[in-house]
Amino acid sequence: MHRIGKRSTDVVQYDALSNTIIMQKFLAFAFITLYLCAGCSKEKSNPSPTNNPTFKISQILINEEQLTAQHKDVNLNARIQITFESSITEQGLQTHLELLDADRVKIPVQTQVASDKKTVTLLPSASLKPLSSYTLIIRNTLLSTDNRKLDKEYSYMLTTTIDLSDKHERISSEALLTKIQQQTFKYFWDHAHPAYGMIRERNTSNETVTIGGTGFGIMAIIVGAERGFISRTDGLNRIKKIVSFLKIADTYHGAFSHWYNGNTAKTLPFSEKDNGADLVETSLLFQGLLTAREYFDDAELQKDITTLYETIEWDFFRNGQSTLYWHWSPNYAWELNLPITGWNESLITYVLAAGSKDNSIAAAVYEQGWAKSGAMRNGKSYYGISLPLGPENGGPLFLSQYSFLGLNPFGLQDQYASYEEQVKNHSLINRAYCIANPKNFAGYSENCWGLTASDDINGYMAHSPTNDNGVISPTAALSSMPYTPKESMQALEFFYYKLGDKIWGEYGFKDAFSLSEPWFADSYLAIDQGPIIIGIENHRTGLLWKYFMQAPEIKKALQTLKFTSPNI
Repeated sequence: MHRIGKRSTDVVQYDALSNTIIMQKFLAFAFITLYLCAGCSKEKSNPSPTNNPTFKISQILINEEQLTAQHKDVNLNARIQITFESSITEQGLQTHLELLDADRVKIPVQTQVASDKKTVTLLPSASLKPLSSYTLIIRNTLLSTDNRKLDKEYSYMLTTTIDLSDKHERISSEALLTKIQQQTFKYFWDHAHPAYGMIRERNTSNETVTIGGTGFGIMAIIVGAERGFISRTDGLNRIKKIVSFLKIADTYHGAFSHWYNGNTAKTLPFSEKDNGADLVETSLLFQGLLTAREYFDDAELQKDITTLYETIEWDFFRNGQSTLYWHWSPNYAWELNLPITGWNESLITYVLAAGSKDNSIAAAVYEQGWAKSGAMRNGKSYYGISLPLGPENGGPLFLSQYSFLGLNPFGLQDQYASYEEQVKNHSLINRAYCIANPKNFAGYSENCWGLTASDDINGYMAHSPTNDNGVISPTAALSSMPYTPKESMQALEFFYYKLGDKIWGEYGFKDAFSLSEPWFADSYLAIDQGPIIIGIENHRTGLLWKYFMQAPEIKKALQTLKFTSPNI
């Protein structure tokens, strides 16, 4: 009985459990069936799309180019085409599509809607203002014809290009070159420090005068005298006045500082530890002084300049090494520890050091210190143009300009390079980079090029193809005039005729500008203005080259350093 009863109980419990499982499966099946049927019923009863309640913009073009979030260099006659993925309603279109100026004032525009109602063309009722900012807004209140809203509000910043009309009356190329030289000359004549005629660092400098800039200024005065901007006598007297300053100025083993007080002839530190000799600035000064000594037939001036030159202890600046050093300070000695090594603007320093009568350097110092036993060679090709010396893409253009204001690179050669090829190809590479414009800066072109050290939006910067922020420095292209006359003249005409209302002023071309920002400097710098007037003159007549290269010290130096040249 026990066994029978146990078995019966098990059967009853098993049957109850089976029924429960069957019921659960039935209910689950019924629920799924009802859910699916409900879904089918809903889909059939509401055929309008609910999984895509908005629509988008397919494409925006401005003058046939794809519009970007911050679009630069916009044509003054802008044509904006907006294509949507769906047809749109035309009602209230002007409130949904707005063009605002920098003051958020709405610009009147005409709207044209294509027949499929997917493309809208916006045409400003009048030309936009040059170098001005505008905002295009496409509001998400815009509706499609099936009553959907635009997915979001779109906003685009537009900056217009320059006004390409001429800002000055057209004159002949020769007359234009003379005008540029004469206006630039005023910086070195009218803006010179009144005490001794030393050249101020920049147009905003008060007492601060610059040694290298004064060297450029002396050469500019020679151009002024030769071209009749001033009399030859006035030019001679001004340079003699400058030399009288140099005879009383603080010097350090015969070398001069970077900056001085124009009244007192006392050193003004360029930086904390740069409060003594600057050998490169001294060299730029004597490039001008030796040219003046050869140009003016005046015994007193000639004697004073020769004495100042021979007082410089060029060999002291080796610091016991096989190279020249840039700085020496009475307080910090050689702590700045900056050897003068190539390739850069300082070739003139080694030439002048080698030309000294009693304190010269040997060729080995040039070969090991400057040329680094050939390591200053580049030898690569950029934009199909070979570069003999220097950094990638050539670096700032002043590297191939400052030393060749007096040194004539045409036919000049040593074991490392043809300097005619160096200065020409460096200029062409700089221009080719601007034409290629890999960073898409506004305005860069075959007409608008030139990267070098100059004032900048954020202070001062050595602009180059490897350090480019959209700033063009007029001195770069214009000072290359002897090497790229056609290309530089093309830039000069663009700067003067097309940008003349922005960058032409009291002392010629202002220091720098950017059409991308847009931004225009108000400044003039001696070391940028000087190479313009000098470079143009060397292009026209070779005047400065002629007199500098005839100095006996320079002939001796080039022979010592194993250069060949038709001028020695």
